Amino acid sequence: MDVMRQYRPDSQGVISDSFTEFYRRQWRDVVGLGFVLTGDRWVAEELAQEGFAAACRKWDSVGVMDQPGAWVRRVVVNRSVSRLRRRGVERRALARMGTPGVSQDLIVDAGSAEVWAAVRALPKRQGQVVALVYFDGMTLPEASQVIGCSYETARTHLKRGKKALALRLGEEDADA
Repeated sequence: MDVMRQYRPDSQGVISDSFTEFYRRQWRDVVGLGFVLTGDRWVAEELAQEGFAAACRKWDSVGVMDQPGAWVRRVVVNRSVSRLRRRGVERRALARMGTPGVSQDLIVDAGSAEVWAAVRALPKRQGQVVALVYFDGMTLPEASQVIGCSYETARTHLKRGKKALALRLGEEDADA
């Protein structure tokens, strides 16, 4: 993709074919993960682009990893947390100034909007594990690797997140 040519080209000014194919295969899913984590399509695309740009700059080491997609997803997860923190600071500043906030959510399906809004309201790690497992289709060991915690910790976050979601969304088996 021409968009990626601005990042770390080889000696002839061309991004490697392996990176380009990786980018094309992973783009949609990484943007989807960003959307689930932030609720904003444009922010999700920006986070994905930042993740791929970082991967491209380090492609010599990232490209030989067993799962370079997990590396990019970790960048997206970490940057989404930073962005949400920054957004919270901005909201508090706007509230002090008496300026109303503006919602930029782009929701396709009202049912999923409620679910993903509930996921975003979970504690940070719980929401990340839920998004990686249920949106991105990762296994729990893969999700634990992406967020940088042990399998047991990820399992605990997933269990607590599912329970909190069930309660929040009014599901019957909230005790499961």
